[in-house]
Amino acid sequence: MRAAVLYEANQPLKIEELTQDPPKAGEVRVKMDVAGVCASDFHVMKGTATLPLPVVLGHEGAGTIAEVGPGVTRVTPGERCILSFVSNCGHCRMCRTGHPQLCDTNAKTGARQFDGTVRLHRGETDVHQMAKLGVFAESIVAPQQACHPIPDSVPMHVAALIGCCVTTGVGAVVNSPGARPGATVAVFGCGGVGLNAIQGAKLMNASRIIAVDIYDHKLEFTYRFGATDVVNARETDPVEAIRELTGGGVDLAFDTFGSALTTANAVNALGKGGTAVLVGLGATGETAPIDMVDMVRNQKSLVGSYYGSASPHETFDTLVDFYLKGSLDIEGLIARTYSLDQINEGFDALGRGEDGRGIIRFEKG
Repeated sequence: MRAAVLYEANQPLKIEELTQDPPKAGEVRVKMDVAGVCASDFHVMKGTATLPLPVVLGHEGAGTIAEVGPGVTRVTPGERCILSFVSNCGHCRMCRTGHPQLCDTNAKTGARQFDGTVRLHRGETDVHQMAKLGVFAESIVAPQQACHPIPDSVPMHVAALIGCCVTTGVGAVVNSPGARPGATVAVFGCGGVGLNAIQGAKLMNASRIIAVDIYDHKLEFTYRFGATDVVNARETDPVEAIRELTGGGVDLAFDTFGSALTTANAVNALGKGGTAVLVGLGATGETAPIDMVDMVRNQKSLVGSYYGSASPHETFDTLVDFYLKGSLDIEGLIARTYSLDQINEGFDALGRGEDGRGIIRFEKG
């Protein structure tokens, strides 16, 4: 099978033929249909996040079950599935306490399967899979827990985006304990996750949704998904602009970009009693300057949100329902389509800050 392999940071992905082992107990082989081009992959490519190399990147995708290993009961061949980039074990403390998106076993085993081994090889070299998936490949072997069956009425390009950016963005809002109808919201960063945070704010009937970015064309794009106001942070102080628009600050601020500056701005843009939610991943080891006195005197909160803050599979069901009822515009997020051979073009577009999401479509056969 063919896959896009990263051998070294700051180098293009290489399309190569790899040997794929058959699925072991509890695993499945999935023929990939669609994969999303996400900033989390880009962080690894640029070296601001690390994975063992060589690795097949890609964690946002959807495919069709081609083969099941011994003991698989969750899915059957032919089923169409959203792929979760967290395969929860069901037994660790996080899983037992209702936080499967934070599964300890999944985190510990990382880019290897649950038994600590890999399923991909190039000659004598083992090749890892990002998030046990590595969806930039014609087929993958993954834990059955990664697979969430969907009805035929959900197109594969929609399913793929639900696998990451829709769940991460919408989920961060609708699963936030501070979410309430009529709240004022600011979203810092208007990429794939940011656009979905805007849609999440619209779903919860936010009274004001302020989009913040440094590109006018991306800000204009946000109006399609529910933004009521936009602020270009390159041209004006976003904190001052948000305070002026809201009469003192927002109830909820989401940093979907992930940097010291955007996190600090999200906290500073809050009104009294507000909550800032950190969604985007910064560079490893990066810290943000937070005014401790402001946090206490104005009773602000800063929380993290990983993969929508709740069980991915439960959130998948909710988002599929929203999509089928016409409450979520997922097709509108897709701005570019590539073949696997064009994948580096997709990441070049992401790096330039182009609108919306790019996707990889795999050849049928």
